[in-house]
Amino acid sequence: MQTKHIFPDFVSRFPPVGMPVTLGEDTHHIFSTENKPLSESLISQFIHPTEETVTDEEFTEYIPCFAIDDTEHFIALVWWKAELMNYEYVLATFTLKGELIDRQVIAFTRVEDGKVHRAVVTINEEYELIVVEGTSTGEDDFYDPSSARTRHLEIMATGEIV
Repeated sequence: MQTKHIFPDFVSRFPPVGMPVTLGEDTHHIFSTENKPLSESLISQFIHPTEETVTDEEFTEYIPCFAIDDTEHFIALVWWKAELMNYEYVLATFTLKGELIDRQVIAFTRVEDGKVHRAVVTINEEYELIVVEGTSTGEDDFYDPSSARTRHLEIMATGEIV
């Protein structure tokens, strides 16, 4: 029988951090030394609440990174999800009561077809996200500048990520 948590239990695992913040390939080391992985009950209740059973691999781990400080009408949390050859930073926004508003993968490292795909993100004080993506071959780790792409996202006052 899984423990039933209240939303503040989940949020308390994410230390509040002021912006700006940059998340890259190795930033998770800081979070994994300072924050304990999320329990299965927290994951199933707040990350996968609509799924009867969590379909993550046996070795999938979720590390709480931080809560974006000073949001008024919503709560914004970032966690790191580690799977085999797939690592993602996820930004999720919730109402103050704990209902999911929006969720988006904002940075990642993925290995597919012999190539390493990476995205790094900077979140500024206005809650704008600048995501820079690129690819390198897995053999030599040389970055291919022609694969670079920049995306711009923003966390709106409603908590939506657009």
